[in-house]
Amino acid sequence: MLLVTWDSVLVGVSLIVAFIAAFTALDTAGRVAVSQGWQARLWLMVGGVAMGIGIWAMHFIGMLAMMMPMHYDSGLTVLSLLAACGACVLAFAQTQGGSRFSRRRWLSGSAMLGSGVAAMHYIGMRALLISPAPHWRLSLVALSVAIAYLASAAALWLAFHLRQSEKNLLTMRALGALVMGVAIAGMHYTGMAAAQFDRHSMTLAQGVSSQGLAVWVALVTLSILGFTLLASMLDAQLRAARLAQRLKQANQELHQLAMHDNLTALPNRVMLEQRLDAALRQASRDGAGFALMYMDLDGFKAVNDTWGHFVGDRLLIAVADRLRGQLDDDMLLARLGGDEFVLLTTGNDSARAVALAQRLVRAIDAAFELDRYLLRVSLSVGVALWPQHGRSKQELMFNADSAMYHVKYSGRNGCCLFEPAMSASAQHQLALANDLWQALERQEMRLFYQPKFRSSGSELIGFEALLRWQHPTRGLLMPDIFLPRAEKTGQIVALGNWVINEACRQLKQWHSDGHEHWTVSVNLSALQFHQRDLLETVRQALLCHQLPGGALTLEIAETVAMRDPQFSQQRISELQKIQVSVAIDNFGIGYANLLHLKHLDASELKIDRSFINSLRADSEDATVVSAMLALAQTLNLRMVAEGVETEEQQTLLTRLGFDALQGYLLGKPTPADRVGDFIVS
Repeated sequence: MLLVTWDSVLVGVSLIVAFIAAFTALDTAGRVAVSQGWQARLWLMVGGVAMGIGIWAMHFIGMLAMMMPMHYDSGLTVLSLLAACGACVLAFAQTQGGSRFSRRRWLSGSAMLGSGVAAMHYIGMRALLISPAPHWRLSLVALSVAIAYLASAAALWLAFHLRQSEKNLLTMRALGALVMGVAIAGMHYTGMAAAQFDRHSMTLAQGVSSQGLAVWVALVTLSILGFTLLASMLDAQLRAARLAQRLKQANQELHQLAMHDNLTALPNRVMLEQRLDAALRQASRDGAGFALMYMDLDGFKAVNDTWGHFVGDRLLIAVADRLRGQLDDDMLLARLGGDEFVLLTTGNDSARAVALAQRLVRAIDAAFELDRYLLRVSLSVGVALWPQHGRSKQELMFNADSAMYHVKYSGRNGCCLFEPAMSASAQHQLALANDLWQALERQEMRLFYQPKFRSSGSELIGFEALLRWQHPTRGLLMPDIFLPRAEKTGQIVALGNWVINEACRQLKQWHSDGHEHWTVSVNLSALQFHQRDLLETVRQALLCHQLPGGALTLEIAETVAMRDPQFSQQRISELQKIQVSVAIDNFGIGYANLLHLKHLDASELKIDRSFINSLRADSEDATVVSAMLALAQTLNLRMVAEGVETEEQQTLLTRLGFDALQGYLLGKPTPADRVGDFIVS
C-alpha cells in the first residue's frame, strides 16, 4: 500500500477554515433568531451556504494536504460543494421558528446535516482521478460517518442555544466553534484514513490539478466567510443602534407617561410635586415668591352622570385646552385627577394672582360645544402665595385647597385668596373625611326606614332604607354631608354593601315578627351599580339572611341607568335572574329617554319629587305624569311617587293610578325600632 504523508501547513489551514466556518455559522444563526420575514430567510441562506462552503473548503484543503499529485473531476467536486451547502441550509432551518428546539427537529436536522457532510466527503473522494481506485477500510468509514452525525448533532445544538444574546456570548461562540471545527476535522481525517491507495496508483491527466489550488480555495473561502462575518457584525451594529433608538424613545414615552396625565396630556401630580420642590428651593435661595392655585370644576359630576364618562372625558380635554390658552409658557398647569387642576406660577403679588384666577374663571364660564352637546360648567379657584400662606409644599397645597372649598361653599364659580380663617373649615372637612374611613369599623352607620304605602295610604307594603351617620361628636349626619366625599374616594362601595346586608338583616327580623309581605328597597350609587361583584354581594346577603330575592328592591337613578343602557340592561337582567327587583329612581328628569325603558326591563319607576311638588290636577306636570303612567302600564311597571307631602297630592296620585306612595305625609324616615308606629291596627 502507498504510504501517504501530509503537508502540515495545509492541515493547519484546513483546521483554521473549519473553525472560522463554524464561528460564522453560529454568528449567522444569531442573526436569523433576531430577524423576521425575508431578512430571516436571507440570513438562513447566507449562513447555511457559508458553513457549507467552509466545511467543503476544509475537506478540499485537507485532501490537497496529501503530499502526492492529484487531479479532480470538476463535476463531482462541484457536486460535493452543493451537497455540503444544501445540507447546511436545510439543517439550520430546523433550529429556527421558535424558542423551543424539539427533539424531533433536532434529530431530523442532525440526520440531514450528517448525511450531507458524509455525502460531501465521499463524493469529493470519488472525484479523485486516480487509478487504481483506493480501497476502503469499512470500520473507519463507519466511524467517520458516525462522527459526521455526532458532529452535526453538536453543531445544531450549539447553533440553537447560542443564537440569542447571552452573557459572554462571544466567548461561548468561540468555544462552540472550536468544538464544531474539531468535530468536522475529525470526521474528515477519519474518512481520509479509511482510504488506502495502491503503491502503483497513478493520477489521471484530465480534470483539475492541485497546482496552487489549496491557496486559492483557502483565500476564496476565507474571503466568503470574512464577508459573511463582516455583514453579520454590521447587521448587529445596525440592530443595536436601532434598539438604542427604540429604547431612548421608549424611555421618553415612559417619562411622558410617568409625568403627564393620559387624558389631557397635562403634567400630573408627580411632575407638579417635582416642580413645586424646585420652586421652593429657588424661593429659599433668592426670595422670589410664587403662587399656587387649586382649581375644581363645578357641575362636572352632573355632566358625567347625565351624559356618561365619554362626554365627561371630552369635556375635561376641552377644559384643559381652554385653561392652557390663558397661560404663559413659564406657568405649570397640572391635572391631579378627576376634575381637579393645580396651577403653579411665578410671582407672589396677590393682585396679579387673583386677576389671573378671575381670567381662568371667566374662560371656563363660557359654554362648551362638543358635537351635539352644549355643556356648561364653572370653575372654583383657591389661591395660596409663598411665603405668606405657607413655606412647605404640604402647607401651600392644603391652604390653596381650603380657599377653593371656601369658594365652593360660598356659591361656586369664582376665586378666593387664602385667609387663615379658612383653614379651620378645611380642617373640619378633612377630619370628617378621615373619620369616614373608620365609621363602618366603629359601627357608627345607621339605617333609617321610610315607609311605602299602597296608593290608598292604608296598607304598609315596605320601606326604603336610608343611610345616616351617627358621628360620635357631631351627632346624626345626613347623607348629603358625607356621601359626596365617599363617592369621591370610592368608600361608597363599602358603605353600599353594608347597607344591603344590614337592610336584609332587618327585613328578616320583620319577617320573623309576622310581616312576611314587607319588602325593603336600597339605593345603589353609580360606582356600586357598576362594581364587578355586585351580584355576588346581593346573592350572599339574601342567602345569609334566608330571604327570597323578591323581598329586595335595588334603586338606581335614571341618569345612571341611561348612561350606558346596554350595560344597565345586562346588569338588571342579572339581578332579575336571582329575583331581585330593580327600580328606576328620580324618574322624570331625563324623560326624553322613555323609549329606553322597554329595553331595561326594570320592575318599578319612582317619579322624581320635582314633579310631585308642583303637581296640580290641571297642570302640565299632571299630563306628563299621566303619560308616564300609561307607558308604565304598557311595560308592566309599578309606579311609585316619592315626596308626597300633602293630602291633595295623595288624592291626585291615587286617582291617577300610582301603585305606591311615600313621603313625609305618610311617614318620615325612622329607626327600625320605631316602624311599629306606621302599622295600622
